[in-house]
Amino acid sequence: MRILIIVERTGTGYSAFSPDLPGCVASGATQSEVEVAMRGAIELNLAGMRAEGMAPPEPQAYATVVEVAA
Repeated sequence: MRILIIVERTGTGYSAFSPDLPGCVASGATQSEVEVAMRGAIELNLAGMRAEGMAPPEPQAYATVVEVAA
């Protein structure tokens, strides 16, 4: 399953969230750390959903880049 995550730089490292999994967040000191942490958070979130008999959500979010005049 492919899940979009958004990674943002913070004052102390990086944070991440997934628009398709509200409340599923992670942080890390480096980009690599936050991606590993977010993968774990998503897996835990989906396991919790399965344990409660819920189906994983169908991903809806996507990312793109637009150009604008600076």
